[in-house]
Amino acid sequence: MNIDLAGRVALVTGSTRGIGRAIAESLAAAGAKVAVVGRDAGRASEAAAAISPTARGYGADVGDPASVTALVGAVEKDFGSLDILVNNAGLTRDNLLLRIRDEDWDAVLDTNLRGAFIATRAATRGMMKRRFGRIINIASVVGLVGNKGQANYAASKAGLIGMTKSVAKELASRNILANVVAPGFIETEMTAAMTDDAKTTLFAQIPLGRLGRPSDIAGLVTFLSSDAAAYITGQTFVVDGGMVM
Repeated sequence: MNIDLAGRVALVTGSTRGIGRAIAESLAAAGAKVAVVGRDAGRASEAAAAISPTARGYGADVGDPASVTALVGAVEKDFGSLDILVNNAGLTRDNLLLRIRDEDWDAVLDTNLRGAFIATRAATRGMMKRRFGRIINIASVVGLVGNKGQANYAASKAGLIGMTKSVAKELASRNILANVVAPGFIETEMTAAMTDDAKTTLFAQIPLGRLGRPSDIAGLVTFLSSDAAAYITGQTFVVDGGMVM
């Protein structure tokens, strides 16, 4: 399928590396102008320059409401609009329930859930006026099934799924679509550090017998951003090689 996003502007949080970087690259390849976002503005600008001549880099702390609101405003000012919002930024501070510190709970929820809420609220104001918008939130299979040692992370991703469904119902009449992509285990810096024994155990749980690739997520996000997905909203798409089916 040839997806054409020419004339669209996309903002992807957490897009200097990993899954977010692959999403930004895929959207740019389809013709969108992309705002690449990371905590470090310099690194974001370097990534943007490598992705596309029309991409721009921005520094923002997704856990800080003021920073997120300013980010959305800057992107709309620089590009003239904001059509596609991909809330990808996230962090983990894993521990068993009884050992999770309050500050670690708050940090994960602030970045993974509240940051997405603030960005969505800020972006949808312009989308409502233009009567067009695509919001794709990157959750996790952990938000569907839970995971030992990740009560904070699972809560943030489950909350993201619930928020997306509510946004989809509220904004459908304005042609703003909201969907979730929930990755399983994807080839990233984190999974690269796993031992061979851990990978063998993990692969045994995945019917396809391998980790996913960032491009597996990016391709779906690009599709959901396009007119080909104009009748899809409020859905959660699990990309996990069959692990939790």
